[in-house]
Amino acid sequence: MKPSVVTIEPNGHFCSDCAVRASAVCSSLDAAELREFEHLGRRVHFGPGETVFSEEDITTSFYNVLEGVMRLYKLLPDGRRQIVGFALPGDFLGMNISGRHNFSADAIDAVTVCQFAKAPFGRFIESRPQLLRRINELAIRELSQARDHMVLLGRRSADEKVATFLLGWRQRLLALGGSLDTVPLPMSRQDIADYLGLTIETVSRTFTKLERHGAIEILHGGISLRDPARVEALAAA
Repeated sequence: MKPSVVTIEPNGHFCSDCAVRASAVCSSLDAAELREFEHLGRRVHFGPGETVFSEEDITTSFYNVLEGVMRLYKLLPDGRRQIVGFALPGDFLGMNISGRHNFSADAIDAVTVCQFAKAPFGRFIESRPQLLRRINELAIRELSQARDHMVLLGRRSADEKVATFLLGWRQRLLALGGSLDTVPLPMSRQDIADYLGLTIETVSRTFTKLERHGAIEILHGGISLRDPARVEALAAA
């Protein structure tokens, strides 16, 4: 897949106009640092289904998600796909110890990222401990999410997995100003199945079951939580 569709160079209003700056890696920078920081990055746009980076590629850039949703996944030796997460605006991707990407990232819908070349970014953060602390905070959050996902894969029933996914996804969207009751699902049922370690048939049956019991209403492109307490009880089981 071709990586970028359009690249927009910094225009002098790059960071000040950023809608996700309050939750992004750069939130710890002051105004003067932001003016310097904005010249390190460029905005890159990806169309639905396009690859942002691939597993085992050498890491040359870091990415701050500005718009859209990305699927993060690994391919198993037999060709099966395990989705390890979904990236939302404010998420910071690409930092690793090995120097190679340890998963692949594709755009689910139209995605815009702020792309930083690895070497200049590394030099910039060396003298800014507050930015290093912010990066550590994001890394700890990512580790916590990974541990929760391991428990979800190994110790939950299909109903519990789907309920937990819906509530967790809603919570992430709420942090970005989303609705309390209507939950957009830009990812496919297959994506959800590959994230939860289920088949697409099981995911579809579980959605239908939850709707039949009045817990959710299936909408075009998402769901409505008709009985959040029922879904929460199922997720907490």
